[in-house]
Amino acid sequence: MASLDLAPGEQVIFDGHPSWRSVISLYVKGAGIGLIVGVILWFAVSHTTGVIVFLAIIGIAVLTGFIRRMFVRFTITDQRLRIQRGVISRRVQQTRIDRVQNVTTRQSIADRLLQVGAVDFDTAGADDANFVFDGVDKPQQVVAAVDEAQRLAGQAAGQTGATAGGL
Repeated sequence: MASLDLAPGEQVIFDGHPSWRSVISLYVKGAGIGLIVGVILWFAVSHTTGVIVFLAIIGIAVLTGFIRRMFVRFTITDQRLRIQRGVISRRVQQTRIDRVQNVTTRQSIADRLLQVGAVDFDTAGADDANFVFDGVDKPQQVVAAVDEAQRLAGQAAGQTGATAGGL
């Protein structure tokens, strides 16, 4: 993936991908479907066909999970939040850190056990209502990173105001 172009003085607070644990359910479903189809083909066609189809379905599930994870990138800087998605085509969502009004985390029971979750950002005046870091490892750490980014942005704004006021 291409690196993030930082503005002068911009600092990266958090940079990552969804956790591998966030796609475990995909792997389990793939194994289940592969097992069912493989057993059916084991008895209906041949043992070899059943095993090959089972392994192929598991391989497709693992590849899909890998692509889902590696081609999504979440970045928090002291100036903005950014989500980049895509393999061939690319979609980038970003908003200024000072526009973030509320940060909400969501975790199901399974997510809590796996220590993954979603961090949902409400932003001022944003047309894009779905600004979510989904499947992140330890979502409370992402919330702490946003707090840190907002604190740094506030300090930078205070220094800029003091400099401009002193002229």
